[in-house]
Amino acid sequence: MEADELLLLVAGGNHQAFEELYGLVSGPVFGLVRRVVRDPAQSEEVAQEVLLELWRSAAKFDPDRGSALSWILTLAHRRAVDRVRSARAAGEREQREAWRAHFPAFDQVTEEVEAGLEREWVRRCLDRLTDLQRQSVTLAYYEGYTYREVAERLSLPLGTVKTRMRDGLTRMRECLGGVA
Repeated sequence: MEADELLLLVAGGNHQAFEELYGLVSGPVFGLVRRVVRDPAQSEEVAQEVLLELWRSAAKFDPDRGSALSWILTLAHRRAVDRVRSARAAGEREQREAWRAHFPAFDQVTEEVEAGLEREWVRRCLDRLTDLQRQSVTLAYYEGYTYREVAERLSLPLGTVKTRMRDGLTRMRECLGGVA
């Protein structure tokens, strides 16, 4: 029997006709797929997918539009091209992700630079404070102590610490005013 007749029988669910058709077209299908895909293992996989699709969609074959072999090879070519495009897209995605992982995003770099500049400005402004103001501000804002704990650590009255903090923060605000 020819491929056209076999394919019509396969459309009706004939397993024997599918076995014969498989034997008839598996070589040309694999050869076409191999030329497009190039990788032997991938080619075998795609050829199997095409032959499985052939079993499932045999009823879609229209003998008035062409031969069964050309219809089957068209299915094979489309599936092979899809596989190549998919593999290429996956490779490009992997390259983009590798590039992104290697080079930080522009915004991240900008933020790191800005944070470094801000830290430098804060250091310069802290250096302009009196020793007593700097100690109070540093203990409260960098070491996390409450005003009461700062007063205890420095052995000073709470009111004195609050005044130092207020004066120190006012000077810091004035100093940082050009930056913020």
